[in-house]
This record gives sequence, structure tokens and C-alpha cells, in this order.
Amino acid sequence: MTPGMSRRTTIKSALGVTGALTLGIPAISGAAAAVNPSDELTLRYHTPAADWERESLPIGSGALGASVFGTLATERLTLNEKTLWTGGPGAAGYDYGNWTQPRPGVLASVQRRLDTEGKLTPEAVVAELGQPKHGFGAYQVLGDLELAVPGAPSAPDGSYRRTLDLASALAAVTYTHQGIAYTREFFASYPGKVIVGRFSANQPGKTGFTLRYTSPRTDFTATASGDRLTVKGALQDNGMRFETQIRVRTDGGRVTAGANGTLTVTGANSAWFVLAAGTDYADTYPRYRGADPHGAVTGAVDAAARRSYDALRTAHVNDHGALFGRVSLAIGQQLPDLPTNQLLAQYTGGGSAADRALEALFFQYGRYLLIASSRAGSLPANLQGVWNNVTNPPWSADYHVNINLQMNYWLAEVTNLAETTAPYDRYVEAMRAPGRVSAREIFGSAGWVVQNETNPFGFTGVHDWATSFWFPEAAAWLTQQLYDHYRFNGSTDYLRSTAYPVMKEAAEFWLVNLRTDPRDGKLVVTPSYSPEHGDFTAGAAMSQQIVYDLFTNTLEAARTLGDAPGFRTRLESALRDLDPGLRVGSWGQLQEWKTDVDGRTDDHRHVSHLFALHPGRQIVAGSTWAEAAKVSLTARGDGGTGWSKAWKINFWARLRDGDHAHKMLSEQLKSSTLPNLWDTHPPFQIDGNFGATSGVAEMLVQSQHGPIEILPALPGSWPDGRVTGLRARGGVTLDISWSGGRASRITLRASRTTDLTLRSTLLPGGERTFRATAGQTYEFTP
Repeated sequence: MTPGMSRRTTIKSALGVTGALTLGIPAISGAAAAVNPSDELTLRYHTPAADWERESLPIGSGALGASVFGTLATERLTLNEKTLWTGGPGAAGYDYGNWTQPRPGVLASVQRRLDTEGKLTPEAVVAELGQPKHGFGAYQVLGDLELAVPGAPSAPDGSYRRTLDLASALAAVTYTHQGIAYTREFFASYPGKVIVGRFSANQPGKTGFTLRYTSPRTDFTATASGDRLTVKGALQDNGMRFETQIRVRTDGGRVTAGANGTLTVTGANSAWFVLAAGTDYADTYPRYRGADPHGAVTGAVDAAARRSYDALRTAHVNDHGALFGRVSLAIGQQLPDLPTNQLLAQYTGGGSAADRALEALFFQYGRYLLIASSRAGSLPANLQGVWNNVTNPPWSADYHVNINLQMNYWLAEVTNLAETTAPYDRYVEAMRAPGRVSAREIFGSAGWVVQNETNPFGFTGVHDWATSFWFPEAAAWLTQQLYDHYRFNGSTDYLRSTAYPVMKEAAEFWLVNLRTDPRDGKLVVTPSYSPEHGDFTAGAAMSQQIVYDLFTNTLEAARTLGDAPGFRTRLESALRDLDPGLRVGSWGQLQEWKTDVDGRTDDHRHVSHLFALHPGRQIVAGSTWAEAAKVSLTARGDGGTGWSKAWKINFWARLRDGDHAHKMLSEQLKSSTLPNLWDTHPPFQIDGNFGATSGVAEMLVQSQHGPIEILPALPGSWPDGRVTGLRARGGVTLDISWSGGRASRITLRASRTTDLTLRSTLLPGGERTFRATAGQTYEFTP
């Protein structure tokens, strides 16, 4: 047999496995698929965007982002570069969130009061442990690119179309005016490190525009020369240098530079621009500054300008398609001839083929947004991904780590986008150095810590918003994604070099910071606060569950890597003595606090005490704890903010209630989704998009407890369908077909040689354990 060829072996269906042992399948099935734009994967509108938040269409390459308006007389793109932030070193009074003066004994004093008084108000605790933010900063809009088009109509007619094709990551505007068909196309190229836009017409010499850069800030200069517009500046707040360069190329016609910092195209058959941008940010503590961006920006824009538009476009489409094209979802959808905003407005809850078209589109939109806002070489997706239109965005568009940053990546592994986690890994690693300082200065301990929210400048300490300033468990939670990445791909090299050092140091922090609860002798987190709800206590359920998750994962990793027995012994001892954070209360609920004080009518948006159900793996469906979690979740109701509803999709899926999971998806679409399909808190907050996509995947496949469970929470409204390319822990890629609510074919591609257990109604007895061989494919049929 020639190396690289495949062979196929058939195993009798009586064994529950048939056909298809194929050698040579890559560990991650990511070969570039042919990309054919499909209406089912396209957002489309019949009018330009009038509102950035509700209607603009996002494109992005991880570091760069743009929002396309599609306005006719003056096209507008709102621009973003993800490292452009105020605050941090250089900003007045920046202190990384660490106490500006020593407070000897204050933490121990709060702990003693909790021992004796049982609870303290957030206001009482923040008065002791908090302090105002100094120089925290905010994510900044880079500016706007405006292209004034002479002769364009002031308003669109029936020919106008504005689209975003998720499969190719191309945004387009088409319209006809005075018998001439005009087209605009935009994309953000990760391979090229540029944003690209092209204007064209179906008659020669009919393309022209005047391009200018604008910004709500005044800290820049814009100069034009030849075919190049250069924007340079430094933020007044912290001195961060930034630069944007734009070059314009034409087919026919000419480009003229204006003294007022403009580039004007006249008489062209078509014209296109490339835009590169950067800052002098670097993710290195304590300065967070690197090289002037001029060299990198010039290099990127000039390299792109030397290529043809078609070459840039092809490279972009292939790069995006290699990620996006891995997963498909068919749930009986049929897209009607409606713009997306009308499709959303007419959505009734999943009872029609049109409703299912929106649900499938929304699922894939989350995957599109993650690819567009999280690629290697930049910061991870923030509260708004990479998109922002102001200098003072909601919550600074920062990194909230009491759920939001973590939720951004729930979909990454299971929907076959593992590469998008590289910025997350690097960001968490970069937090360790400042986090050690906060652990030492606030807690007097080893290890590393970060609290409720952070920025790109190592803010790992506290602030003074009483209900969201204290959450030292955040570091432990952040490590969960790193360990899950290992569980999906099985690379011990990754575990040893990337995940385990971060996990171990987070565990070291808690090994010395847990306290013995005088009520029962168990180890608890104190002070403890259930985000963003109630009083401070000792041993709140979420705090305990997160530490349990950290210790469990770290112990597994330590055993896998053969780490020092002494450390493993300490973890084992702590786990034996740790309060697990699981209690059934007086009305059958899973308690949020160690004391049974949960309210039956409490409908708070956070359901934090169900962490052990999702994203944790402490609670198994059907157990006593799962039934108690169901009681709590039912009491909280189906309302909440966008991200809260998204989390509830995942909760109900883990409880194996597909119909209720689907109900939460429908509630999110009906009341927490904007016309451009961005999730709204309100306002716009992208974690709800990512959480919803994760929730749909959890309805179709789960593997958190080891066995791979097929269609564990399939809703009745999706009786027939097919999904391809989902991933499961153990190095598995899955294609699943189902009919009448039951699996009819399962194709499993293994990237590791390991024992696997598959659970499905398709299998005799409902379960099959077998030895999978790396590179082979297994098909299961009735």
C-alpha cells in the first residue's frame, strides 16, 4: 500500500459498528472545504444600517474588526483594533487593582466576622476590602472610515441588498441606480492582516469615492500622499501609540491625495482599499508596551497592496472556510424569501421550517463571530468580541471573569474551533505575573489570582462596586478551558507546557487560602460571594464548586504527567476535606449558599450555584443533585438577560430536557437578539451569542463525564436532522443523522488511540465501549 492511501474494513453491524476504518484523518478535521455561499448561511437586509448596535454587520480577523453600514451616499465602516485601550501603565494612578496601602489583618478580620455573624452585606465587605478603580481604562473605537460616493442615490430602492455570508465571511452591498449595477464587498483577512473593501460597477469608468478617516477623539493626525492615507496618534490617557494605514488601488481611473487627509478615486472601473492598523501594546507585565506599530502596519498594508484583490479574497475565503466549514447543521430548516430582520420579527418559537432556519443561522453565527474575534496573535474576544463604536463602551467592553470571558469560549472545542482558543491561552498565561502580585499583596499567599473583571494590563486586584468587586475564584474558573482543551485533543505536550503550570499555580493559591469552617470542619472559601447576588458568606455553592473543579482537574493532570507525589497528596487531602458546594434545601432546591436561605420567588439572572452542572461536571444527569438543580432552575424562571438565557440553554441541555433547552433558545431569539443577530444584555454583549451556540451543541452531543452521549437533549421540534463535524472529548469528530427523534447513523473519526464509550439509542443496550485507533473512522447504524 502506498503511504497516505486509505483502506476500509467492515465490522459486522451485530457488533454495533459498521464500515469505515480510514487511515490518515488529521487530528482536527480542518481541511479547507469548498465554500459555496448559501442563503441559509447569509444575513440579508433590504435597507442600510441606521444604528451601529442593532443593524451594522460585523467582519473581523481577530485583531481587526469593522462594522459595515451599507449606506449609499457615504459608506461607513466603524473600525476596531483590539489592543487600543485607555488605562494601564501611563494612565494616572494605575495600580493593577492592588491595595495602594497595606491593610494588615483586614482579610482575617472579615473572615472572623463571617464565622460569628454568618453573613455580611456587600457594602460592609467592600468598605474593608475594596478601593476605587484607578486607570482601569476602556476599549476604544479606532475610528470610522467614510467613503463618500458621488452620484449615489440618497435612499435605496427595491434593488438594494446588504448581506453577510457566514460561510465566506464576506459582507456585500448591491444596488442599481440609473441602470448601472453597483457592488461593494468587504472582508477582514487574517492571512493578510488587513481589512479590504472593493467598489465596482458593471459599466466602465463608473466607480468613484472620496475616502476619509474620522474619530471621536482628537489625538491623531491624518495625512494623504499618493495612494496612501496614514493616521498616527497617541491616546491622551496613557500615551499608547496607534497607527492606521490605508492604500487604494484601481482598475482604470486615478487616485488623488487631498491636503485634508483624503483619497479620491475618479473614473475607475473598480477600486479597492486595504487597511492595516496596530498599536504599541504588548502583553508583558508590568509595562505592557512594545515596538512602535509603524513597521508592522506598513509591512502589512504594502504586502496586501502588492497582491491582486482576487488573490487576497481567495486567501481569506480559504482561511475562514477551513475553520467555519467544519460543522454543518440541518434541522429541517427552509429559509423564506425574507430579510433577516423580518425573519427574526416573525419568529414564533421554533414551530416552522422558517423558525428552524433562524435557529440554524443563529447557531452558525456564533461560530462565525468567534472566528472573527479570536485568532492567534491578539487578545481574546472581549465583552463585544472585537467590535465597538465609542470611547466609553458598556462595562468598558472589558474582560469580566465571573462568567463572561469563560462563556465566550464554551463553543470553541465542541464546534470544532479549537484554534480560536490560542488568544485565550496566552491571555490567561499573561495574567499569572500580575496575579502573583495580587495574591501576595492582598492575600499574603503564593499562587496567582484575578478578581471579578480585568483589562489587558494585568488588573488582577479589586475595585469598589460592592456586588462585583470580589471573586478570587475567577482564576480557577479560567483554567477550566485550558484543561478542557487537553481533554478534547489529548496532547500531553500542551498539558505539560501550557495548561498544567497555570492550573497548578491556581491550585496552590487555594491550597493555602481555604479555611476550616467552624460549623462543620469542612474547607471553605471565605469571604465568598455568589455573583452578583445576596450577602457575603463563607462557602457559597459556586465558590466551592469552582474550587472542587480546579482541584479535580489539577489532580487528574498531575497524575497524567507524573508530577511530584507530595503535591498530589496535598490535593487529595484537600478534596477529601473540601465542602463540595452541593446541598438540597428545604423546598428541594440546590442551595445557593451553605445556609438554606434561597427564595422560591427569586428570579435573579445569575444561577451561579449550578456551575457544577454546567460548565462543571460535578453533577450527573438523573442524580439527586441534578433533580435539585432542576428545582432551582425552574424557580428562577425563563427570563433574564441575553447571556443568562444562553446559560440556561446549556443548563437544560445538561439536564437532558431538550424541549426546555429549546424554549430558552427561542426566548433568547424572541427577546434578547438584535436585528443583526447580536445578543443583547441589553445593551449588546457577545457572550450570549457564544453561549447559545454552545447550548445547541450540548443538545446534540455531550462528553463531559467521559462517555460520548449522542442526542442527549434533542428537542421535539427537531425530529429529523443531521449535524457534521462536532467534537467530543477523547479526540473524536462526529457526524450524526437522526430521524423521528432517534439517531439513525453515527460517524466517529478518532484522532487518538484510546478506549471510547458511545451512548445512543442506536446501539444495542444503549452503549458500546471499544478501542478506537487514531486516524480511523467508525460508522454506527441500526
